[in-house]
Amino acid sequence: MRRPDRLTQAERRERTRQALLEASAVELSRYGYGQFNLARVASSAGFTRGALYHQFTDKNDLILAVIEWTRDTWLREVGALVTEERDPVAALLVLARGQAAFSRRDVARVLIALRMSFAGQDHPVGREVERTYALLIERCRDLVADGQGAGSITTDTPAEVLATALLGALEGLFIGLASRAFDEQTPPTPTPYLETLAVRTVAGVLGLKGT
Repeated sequence: MRRPDRLTQAERRERTRQALLEASAVELSRYGYGQFNLARVASSAGFTRGALYHQFTDKNDLILAVIEWTRDTWLREVGALVTEERDPVAALLVLARGQAAFSRRDVARVLIALRMSFAGQDHPVGREVERTYALLIERCRDLVADGQGAGSITTDTPAEVLATALLGALEGLFIGLASRAFDEQTPPTPTPYLETLAVRTVAGVLGLKGT
């Protein structure tokens, strides 16, 4: 029996991978794809470039892994809360609050930074980012369609359009406030205020009243 305080090789490898993914999320959030620096990522995570290349074949391989990690993190932290709500309107408002809290994480800004970097380009990273956005839009579209079917959301706009507008409005809100997170002279917007703004944004797009 191995000692409980001694990690296996697989466990050490996974810890290294997680540290590199988190450092990469910070790097992408701050500098975007163009100035993404593997040496800086490795140093920030506390490893050598050799350790990084032992985990990932190249820059794009690492970034694609970061996108997958971001998607999985969102599903755990936000998606699971949305799934718990049976009422579609309540679920969309939970999504708004969850997105607000999630947007404070470096991991959340990764997709925004990459989407801006690859807008209109045919690139493996850009395609994976768009696939992730498409999955999120699909989830919102289904909730909007359920709300329209229940009569709680207006039917004068197609569910796909409302879902796209909803996510675009939230993204615009978070982009507008994101720079504060890296400005030491400007205090970041407190999470409760950001959640309130996110809920009001979603309510406005959906035409809800009294929210």
